[in-house]
Amino acid sequence: MMDAMFDPSDAGFVRDPYPVYEQLRTRPGLARYEHGDMWLVARHAQVDAVFRDRHLGRVFSPRTPEDFYGPWNLVNVHSMLEMEPPDHTRLRGLVAKEFTPRRVELLRHRIGALVDELLDPIVEAGHADLVAELAEPLPVRVIAELLGFPDADRHLLRPWSNDIVSLYELEPSEADAERAVRSSREFAAYLRELIAERRAAPGEDLFSALVAVTEGGDRLTEDELVATAVLLLNAGHEASVNVLANGVLALLRHPDQLTRLREHPTLAATAVEELIRYDSPLSLFTRTASQEVQISGQTVKAGEVVGLLLGAANRDPAAFAAPDELDIARKPNAHVGFGAGIHYCLGAPLARVELQEALLRLFARCPDLALVAEPEPRNSFQFRGYATLHVSVAG
Repeated sequence: MMDAMFDPSDAGFVRDPYPVYEQLRTRPGLARYEHGDMWLVARHAQVDAVFRDRHLGRVFSPRTPEDFYGPWNLVNVHSMLEMEPPDHTRLRGLVAKEFTPRRVELLRHRIGALVDELLDPIVEAGHADLVAELAEPLPVRVIAELLGFPDADRHLLRPWSNDIVSLYELEPSEADAERAVRSSREFAAYLRELIAERRAAPGEDLFSALVAVTEGGDRLTEDELVATAVLLLNAGHEASVNVLANGVLALLRHPDQLTRLREHPTLAATAVEELIRYDSPLSLFTRTASQEVQISGQTVKAGEVVGLLLGAANRDPAAFAAPDELDIARKPNAHVGFGAGIHYCLGAPLARVELQEALLRLFARCPDLALVAEPEPRNSFQFRGYATLHVSVAG
């Protein structure tokens, strides 16, 4: 049966989906979202199980007509996010060989310096829109440095990313589609030129390493290099922007937890995990059944789509004590904000370092940080966050 209360087109639901999530978790079986032609999984145990069930995987369906959507399809069909073994295993193994936690940790000092560069004008002005002036530019600068994109080109990256991911919404508009296709074409052409340059003159950056990486004679194809660079930018950008904005707002609205973080900065790591759990930046991740399976007593037929409600799973009282409370020291914290199983987010270590450095430096340098206006939510169910977050930084 269709579950009418789940309505991603309703502004009130998008603003606060948690009461609906609670109802979905407590109902027997699975809810059916007819408009999106998918089953909905809301409980933590089931979401985690579906992530790990190899009978439920990613199946990329190219958008049609191909002569229009071709550029967007190309950067997705070769993405590890849209693959299953053995293709996923091969591609992820090659990328993971160079995109290591150690490489990311070596960037921590530089990431901190980038945060301070962004905070300098904010502190001087005494006010800011933290989305536009910190949350959005930081992850783009970090991934641009990691991949070695030239300084002069970095202003292109955020618009390309914003345009491409707009087609992941449940109901994208024609204007979204046109922007996504145009940006996919432009970004892919840019990356192909960069690949040629790195092959001729490799640098010390991650993109040079990915161009050169081999394993048993295997290497990334040019299309896979393009898709991997697009994925690293898009996934890292969207997650970090929303976690940082959502997290700052949550801490400002829970001053006791903000005080704990300021007094005990060693809690930064657990605080980041809790902020991801408390207001998850990605609302929905889909899987497709490769054969008939049973989920919570519901028969899901081969070819049917299952939507995993990450925000609902991360507030499940069966998995988290007092799930609607913010606790920056929460342990254990088995949130599914980064996924689970073979599709666990490859960029999670980078996101963690970015967010830890950003939160610690922001609250250390802005001890009187305060909201000056009600934040404006993004017009998006899929990517949960804010379009603006206006604050004052002087007491």
